[in-house]
Amino acid sequence: QVQLVESGGGLVQAGGSLRLSCAASGRTSGNYAMGWFRQAPGKEREFITAISRSTGTTSSSDSMKGRFTITIDSTKNTVYLQMVNLKPEDTAIYYCAFDAGAGYIPRADQRRYDYWGQGTQVTVSS
Repeated sequence: QVQLVESGGGLVQAGGSLRLSCAASGRTSGNYAMGWFRQAPGKEREFITAISRSTGTTSSSDSMKGRFTITIDSTKNTVYLQMVNLKPEDTAIYYCAFDAGAGYIPRADQRRYDYWGQGTQVTVSS
């Protein structure tokens, strides 16, 4: 079992920045990946970005490249999502997820992720 705890969400004005954190605990050994997804009201959950713990390789949604950056502190089993130039359409619940079988390539398919955090709300005001 893996537990994920997210933090860092909140209310920010358009053009502002936020950094989300997600700490993993439990069975966190091996070549896992961690990713960030989001779900806006009335929409399906979508992939943002993910990172491999062993190689640092990242993958990202084309639509979010440039404004969203994922990093990992492997010593703390913690991933971060730095978000800049936020827009009202970025308002959503942001979820952290853990892919125990990722290998060296982080995956975008949310069905591959085994564990999920509780989500953290990000609200961007115009």
